[in-house]
Amino acid sequence: MAMALFRFYEELNDFLPPEKRKTWFSYSFTGSPSVKDAIESLGVPHTEVDLIVANGGSVDFGYRICDNDRISVYPVFESLDISPVAVLRAKPLREPRFVLDVHLGKLAKYLRLLGFDTLYENDYSDEAIAGIASQDPGRIVLTMDRGLLKRKVITHGYCVRSRKWNEQVREVLARFDLYSQVKPFSLCLSCNGKIEHQADPPPGEIPPAVKRQCTEFSRCSRCGKLYWKGSHYDRMEALIGEFTARPES
Repeated sequence: MAMALFRFYEELNDFLPPEKRKTWFSYSFTGSPSVKDAIESLGVPHTEVDLIVANGGSVDFGYRICDNDRISVYPVFESLDISPVAVLRAKPLREPRFVLDVHLGKLAKYLRLLGFDTLYENDYSDEAIAGIASQDPGRIVLTMDRGLLKRKVITHGYCVRSRKWNEQVREVLARFDLYSQVKPFSLCLSCNGKIEHQADPPPGEIPPAVKRQCTEFSRCSRCGKLYWKGSHYDRMEALIGEFTARPES
């Protein structure tokens, strides 16, 4: 039986039992498993990992573990460019386009409100999500199912920790450092289409009370839904302000 030492950093420790968090621990193995298989056997989805260092050098997921290896595993770096040393992916993990599983409907709605391209259907199967990720490798899978993130075809993903939608929004913004990329009211909340200015909507589409109070309208270029600044607009702006306020360090 061979043995290697592993250490996981920062939020990757969320997936480990308490005795293995933020410390070096032994990993016993037979044969020559890949470092990806070892990492996922320990409970950490490969999509959460941005850098693996074995014996002082960066390695990819296909690296074969050897006896007495010392392996450090790091999560996504939000504000540090590690492209000169990282060899896991051809492109950075942080691309603000998402596909969400069926349990994250409210998160999908509010990511769209903030202007992030977000694919979501309430009947998406795991196979459908994996297919989308395979065809569009730059799209990040957001899910609460770590098993989904272990699928080989999914290269970009994140396991959402919180079960409350408002905390989920803050979590994703902080996790991918998206504050400077927020573009509120630019995407349709219903279908993810782009919202464009509508100069003169047909009168039959506008309730009389709205017509008396509003002069500016927008329309989704995909589904045709009409938008205006109704009574809910101020509440939504306040909510956006709460989401986009950076947490105090």
